[in-house]
Amino acid sequence: YIFLLLFVFQSFKQLSRPWGACQAGWRSTFSRSAPDVASHQPAEVASSFPPLQTYTEEEGMMREAVKKYAQERIAPLVSKMDENSHMDEEVIKSLFEQGLMGIEIDPEYGGTGSSFFSSILVIEELAKVDPSVAVLCDIQNTLINTLFVKLGTPAQKEKYLNRLSTDMIGSFCLSEAESGSDAFALKTRAEKHKDYYVINGSKMWISNAEHAGVFLVMANVDLSAGYRGITCFIVDRDTEGLEIGKKENKLGLRASSTCPLNFDNIKVPEKNILGEVGHGYKYAIGMLNEGRIGIAAQMLGLAQGCFDHTVPYTRQRVQFGKRIFDFQGMQHQIAHVATQIEAARLLTYNAARLKEAGRTFIKEACMAKYFSAEVATLTTSKCIEWMGGVGFTKDYPIEKYYRDCKIGEPNSTNVLGLWTTLQILACKLYIILRPLLTSPHISSRMIINVTVT
Repeated sequence: YIFLLLFVFQSFKQLSRPWGACQAGWRSTFSRSAPDVASHQPAEVASSFPPLQTYTEEEGMMREAVKKYAQERIAPLVSKMDENSHMDEEVIKSLFEQGLMGIEIDPEYGGTGSSFFSSILVIEELAKVDPSVAVLCDIQNTLINTLFVKLGTPAQKEKYLNRLSTDMIGSFCLSEAESGSDAFALKTRAEKHKDYYVINGSKMWISNAEHAGVFLVMANVDLSAGYRGITCFIVDRDTEGLEIGKKENKLGLRASSTCPLNFDNIKVPEKNILGEVGHGYKYAIGMLNEGRIGIAAQMLGLAQGCFDHTVPYTRQRVQFGKRIFDFQGMQHQIAHVATQIEAARLLTYNAARLKEAGRTFIKEACMAKYFSAEVATLTTSKCIEWMGGVGFTKDYPIEKYYRDCKIGEPNSTNVLGLWTTLQILACKLYIILRPLLTSPHISSRMIINVTVT
């Protein structure tokens, strides 16, 4: 209960800000030449509260450029990469050339210098063509680059951000055999020796490991302290004792490498600690919250891409003398799926805009990922049904979308549902406790007693 109370303080401390401040933050997000909105709306309302699918000029241009790039450079290689379970080196090279691996990195370090929302648009557009490529881009931008930008020392930024923008892939190492959604249960340990640490342990399900040049490894420097000992270490690929295991032979996202890692007495200099010792759990939570929006964008793009490949077929396929699209029962199903995709897009964009505005977005990020994963499952399943027998073959990309979407479906959606529920309960608890929190006559002991009750 005490933890829940602290959680309320952390999650809703921004609610005490005047609405005007929040509104100002929201306006500033769109101050960069926001496009025109419906002419019948009052000018003041239109400029203050633009639609969620309103893009700045920069965002619109990037979205269109990535859409064209994905169709021309990635689409011809999708089937081959999936069959061979390998990301084509030319695709990786072109992602760097297009500036898509350092979207939020400052141009000082060779990055694009764009926004978080632009990253989400890029991930969505790539996922429409190949979700495996979207995973690579997502992890690089929303996890690796963000951690270096927020936590890196000047020397670390100089050494790694330049390369992450131009030619080096990063990998985030958190999951273990007994530490998946329960990230705090990790067992990898780091022991202090003079001016370096010795790391021992293993990681599982590490994306991008096959091509990564740097790994951000979460290890515990003090097991007796529990999660408060978790620390983030920068580990270079050529570090002695680091072993990258055999790539997993997966059902979907086959072009995206997923490997186990083993750490056998690897030495990491103390200067390679990213952030502060013992604060790794905070960084992991923060990045996973932002990462959920990226995963939502992956699932959204996947669903839209599958839908866009399927509907034209229903307009061509003729049965019983008319196109199958013209059957009313089919139209009802297509309309339902299209509505679900649009709802997922609004949830995802809303979470991204809230994050950019500096407002609380944890609940919205959980909802976006949870709902988008369900929509991707629904969409791909329905599309296979609409395609009939050919949807079951590899001659069309529908079955690949169906396999790829399964990554968002397992136990994680149940965990996200629980986390969303906790967020809602915490909000209600905050409303109950708010009068007590602002009263000078109420002690902390009394607040705790009310919380327990």
